[in-house]
Amino acid sequence: MTPVPKTGCYLEGLSGLTSLSATTTCLDPQAAYRRLWETWGPVAPVELGPGIPVWLVMGYREIRSVVRDELHYSRNSSNWRLIADGHIGPESGLAPIMFPRDNAYFSDGDKHRRLRAPLVAGLAGLREQHMAQVIRETCARLIERMPDEGPIDLVALYAAQVPMLTVAGLFGIAPELGDRLQACVIGLFGSGEDSAERFGEMETIVAGVISEHRTAPAEDLTTAFLNHPGHRDDGEVLASMLLMLGAGWETLQVWIAQTLRIMLTDPRFEARVRGGHLGIDDALDHVLWADPPMANQPTRWAVADTVLGGQRIARGDALILGLAAANSDSWVGGHDRRDSGNRAHLAFGVGPHACPAQRASRLIARIAVETALHRLPDARLAVPASEIPLRPSPWTRGPEHLLVTATRARF
Repeated sequence: MTPVPKTGCYLEGLSGLTSLSATTTCLDPQAAYRRLWETWGPVAPVELGPGIPVWLVMGYREIRSVVRDELHYSRNSSNWRLIADGHIGPESGLAPIMFPRDNAYFSDGDKHRRLRAPLVAGLAGLREQHMAQVIRETCARLIERMPDEGPIDLVALYAAQVPMLTVAGLFGIAPELGDRLQACVIGLFGSGEDSAERFGEMETIVAGVISEHRTAPAEDLTTAFLNHPGHRDDGEVLASMLLMLGAGWETLQVWIAQTLRIMLTDPRFEARVRGGHLGIDDALDHVLWADPPMANQPTRWAVADTVLGGQRIARGDALILGLAAANSDSWVGGHDRRDSGNRAHLAFGVGPHACPAQRASRLIARIAVETALHRLPDARLAVPASEIPLRPSPWTRGPEHLLVTATRARF
């Protein structure tokens, strides 16, 4: 265990740190997390980007402690020293993910509760039976459009399409805007050179949707957001919509793709799921434990000097929540905790900022996986499992492509 330094700002001056992306783009992320833990303990310094050190919180107990302690750890990124001193500007690829917004994600206390209320109310108002029917029709339509010959990419043609068409549809966004929004979100979570440009394009599209709904209200989430007293102006409505569209699409498409991947690559799951001995929900839960869609969740910022997991955290430091690492913490029982029905994982977060769309997300993911298994019963990988590429992102871990050969079942 590295000794705790006697001065604050421990992150300053550190170099040669492991890149956060190394935990999401390697074949064995748990091995990467173990190496960090063995060197630093449950809280490790890593690089979010060149010259941008952050803390990666990997301990289950440490994450639960952070998310419940607003006195020391804030969701408002204006507390980040690197923003305050101008080290990271609005043109940075990290800006769309890390810069403060007027939504529930980047707020604390009363403001967080006010801005979260429209999200909770809007999701509670969804008619699940109708929503399920729309999802099934969307999934079936996407499978019908798949080519009759050659490999099928279940990510590009299916897993990436279902969430965007569904979530955008809930907001009353025209389907033809789906592809543009999808490209924007990919750029957003890639945190690369085009992220700021993509986010600006996304803002323009959604602002147009809000303007149209001001003129012509409808029975959808956009109108519900506009009418909810928790939103004080259209700027807050815009920020809330961007949050749900971005986070909802990214995590859902990875969840669906990862579940399909294990069913195609893990003999235990392929035999048991197809044989009826393991339900779809069990497979979905396995992914949430073993390879959660949001592997590393942004972020908390220290608002006071403190100590966490044996490390001295200085005011202004950034902390990334290593959800994938925490799910394998021996404190929660190691691999035994993945028994059917155990949902003590951190994949949806925990505390006041836990994902408010867990029920809706599971509905979408379950129907998407179930429909693919039903309509593509003989699907087989078209490439070796070791050659499935991972999409580059420091935050999420999922296949960039999932090429299969399959015959569509006709009904």
